[in-house]
Order: sequence, then structure tokens, then C-alpha cells
Amino acid sequence: MKFFLDTANLDELKRGAAWGIVDGVTTNPTLIAREGRPIEEQIRLICGVVDGDISAEVISTEAEGMVAEGLKLAAIHKNVVVKCPLTRDGIEATSKLSKQGIRVNVTLCFSAGQALLAAKAGAYIVSPFVGRLDDVGATGMDVVRAIVQIYRNYGYKTQVLAASMRSPAHVIDAALAGAQIATMPFKVLDMLFNHPLTDKGLEQFLKDWGKAFPEPAAGR
Repeated sequence: MKFFLDTANLDELKRGAAWGIVDGVTTNPTLIAREGRPIEEQIRLICGVVDGDISAEVISTEAEGMVAEGLKLAAIHKNVVVKCPLTRDGIEATSKLSKQGIRVNVTLCFSAGQALLAAKAGAYIVSPFVGRLDDVGATGMDVVRAIVQIYRNYGYKTQVLAASMRSPAHVIDAALAGAQIATMPFKVLDMLFNHPLTDKGLEQFLKDWGKAFPEPAAGR
């Protein structure tokens, strides 16, 4: 499974990249706006930190505008993946961009039927939003499982990116469901490290080592 960070913050990206486990980045207009730089500049900086797929989202709502924006975004760096929303215009733009060799991440997916449309349009990635589905009383991971199964049934190459990850449990469930990618905020990636038994075990190892090999007293 690939781990993507869902952030445009360079400090978070540098910390995650230092661990050697971050495979890519997803951004959206909200995340870019928080950083206070034009999208082209911020995406270029992000590409300099993480060598992997970097999703950059269009803001147009009409297919023609999405295609024009998508071509401009894709020209920023070879790792840029254009994000288009799962609307009628977004699917039309995805189809046109894909036919021109532009990789597209179809975002704001909330059903297996929508994901089927994305795959048929040639999407490189589809992004079902697990947490947001849970927020409205649905089971987001059931949608991920259904998409994975449908894609397997027909051999679609579109990768399933589990988005809106709210906890380590979401990440584990997405991995069990067969999603190729999970994108998450930095805090969720950081939480994956945590377990009290790891801390307890390390503390005990260090204590035992200190007993067997005590450090000489200062001044001796």
C-alpha cells in the first residue's frame, strides 16, 4: 500500500519524507490556500520535497476549463496528477485529459457507481472519501471494498485511493479492503507509530542495558 500525505504544508511533508515512507501527496484548493502561495509555486515546492505522485486540483466547474487547467497543472512537474471532481463535467474532462496522456485523480467519490464512471473515463486514481461517508451515517469502507471488487472483476487499472482517513483504524481497514493508496493528514501518519507496548518495551530494554553496563561515574 502506498502512503500519501494529504497536506500542502512543506514542514509536514519534510518530516514525513524524512521517515522514508511517504509515496506521494494529495492537495486541494483548501490546503493550498492555507499556505498563502499561488498553486503553481506551492505544487512546484512540494514536488521538490516528495518524489512521487502529487495531486493538484482544478477549480473550474466546466469541462473545458478543467481541461485547460489540467494541462497547465500537469506542465508544472512530471509527478503532477490532475484532480478533477466526480461530476459530469469532471468525468468529461477526465476522459479528455486521459486521452492526452495526463494522469487524473477523480476526487469527491462517494459511491461505487461513481467510481465505475471514473474508471471508464480512464482515471489514473479514484478517491472515495471514507470519513465523510461515515459522517453522514454510511460505512465509507464498504464503498472502498465494493470499488476494489468491481475493478478486480473487470481488470480496471484505476487505483483506489482511500481518502478522508480520520484514524489509524481507517488506514488498516483500507489496507485490508485492498485499496492501493491511503492518503492521510500528517497527524494520522504519525499516530500509526504509536503503541504503549512499544514504549514500555523500549523503556525496559534500556533499563536492563543500564543495569548490565552502567556508565562510569563522572570524574573517574
